[in-house]
Amino acid sequence: MLYVRMIFIMFVSLYTSRVVLSTLGVSDYGVYNVVGGVVYMFSFLNAAMTNGTQRFLSYELGRGDISQLRKMFSITLSIHIFIGLVIVILAETIGLWFLNTQLNIPAERMMAANWVYQFSILSFLISVIQVPYNSLIIAHERMNVYAYVSIIEVILRLLVVFILTQIDYDKLTLYGFLYFSVTLIAAVIYAVYCKIKFSECTSHFVYDHLLFKRLLSFAGWNLYGNVTCVVAAQGVNLILNIFFGPVINAARGIAYQISSSIYGFANNFQMAVNPQIIKSYAAGENEYMMNLIFRSAKFSFYLLFIIALPIFIEVDFILKIWLKVVPEYTSLFCRLIIISGLLDVFSGPLQTAANATGKIKLYQFTEGTIILLLMPLSYLLYKLGFAPQATFYVGILISIALQFARLMILRGLIHVDMKHFVMDIFFKSLFVGFLASLIPFMIKDLYVNEVIRFFVVCFFSVVSSFTVIYFLGLNRSEKIFVKEKMSQIYTKLERK
Repeated sequence: MLYVRMIFIMFVSLYTSRVVLSTLGVSDYGVYNVVGGVVYMFSFLNAAMTNGTQRFLSYELGRGDISQLRKMFSITLSIHIFIGLVIVILAETIGLWFLNTQLNIPAERMMAANWVYQFSILSFLISVIQVPYNSLIIAHERMNVYAYVSIIEVILRLLVVFILTQIDYDKLTLYGFLYFSVTLIAAVIYAVYCKIKFSECTSHFVYDHLLFKRLLSFAGWNLYGNVTCVVAAQGVNLILNIFFGPVINAARGIAYQISSSIYGFANNFQMAVNPQIIKSYAAGENEYMMNLIFRSAKFSFYLLFIIALPIFIEVDFILKIWLKVVPEYTSLFCRLIIISGLLDVFSGPLQTAANATGKIKLYQFTEGTIILLLMPLSYLLYKLGFAPQATFYVGILISIALQFARLMILRGLIHVDMKHFVMDIFFKSLFVGFLASLIPFMIKDLYVNEVIRFFVVCFFSVVSSFTVIYFLGLNRSEKIFVKEKMSQIYTKLERK
């Protein structure tokens, strides 16, 4: 269900982004991207709690303690409401000042930018309060519900695009309001479902000093890691705006739109397996947990690679068909972000394993400090006159360094076999990806007609990827696992 959701979301997102870019224009689209980024800068408070909420709810389910689970949900909901109020205060003071005095936004669009900013704050507030409900659904592994609501949300965004093209009003302001409305509707659906289905979903205030201390301690170290991620990502966005203007922000925004759509396939797989990693640790099933970590890391890369390869090769053609106006540097940004995403995809299971232990101080401090290097290094390179793509090359090098840092820390936390992960998972997966890409890249140069070439490259990319992955990328037990799952899916389809 998560993959059906992801395929639907990907195609709808690509279509809606094209229409929104065309309707708003490159400059307004860049303004929306950078204004939303200012609000997102305050997300470090929420992101710190999100990982903790998902971890502790899944952990208590793994232990089978319903009373503790009920208490944990009430505590996390209270904390998220408080965080939401703090974010609103920060956004309406520091953020508002930054928006109106520091950003490079055309004077005639400042009014619309301020309206978008207010709607972005409201959307973000709802997203913060929604976290415990989403975490409860994921902890119970009700992925079909998560998929259904997401599909409804995407359909509503299609409706937003239609309204945007039909109503004669300031398009940027209207888009901000409609996007907020969709966020509100989705949040209400999640909350109502949880209230009906889960007895532990209670909203009264509960105070338990020990649980508060455990949760806030975990969130505290997550806070550092998430602050650095937000500062690095949105800091670079702001630096690009200062050095190159909103058009480069639009190119980066489009590139990340494609990247997030692609990465969603691997993220969905990890979303389904993460609760199992945490529950297996809580139940003391260490061997099963290790198997989940290694296998999910490898499968996540392969799933992402199969989707990413044809897009990487044919990104110029895709952008040309998708967008009426393609901002400069967009295709290069897309390719570099895809490479970075393929390197980062291994980190998901490692992060979940660290969270499962609850001992994340060293992990978060090390990861966050390395990530934080992206912003000063990017600023330095731009000061020296480097081109806009410089920050993406730095990001790729940081992604590689992070993989080894994470493994060294996990070797001490859960005795992960670092050599096995590096040689049999990381380097082997990259080598398999390299071999699978050879034929599609060679075929690319054989066709002059762009449409024919696109379909031929896509076909051979998928065939080459599946063939090389199956015969060289999987061991014997993994091949048996894949065959069994395919057989189960075929049997279910036959019954239907």
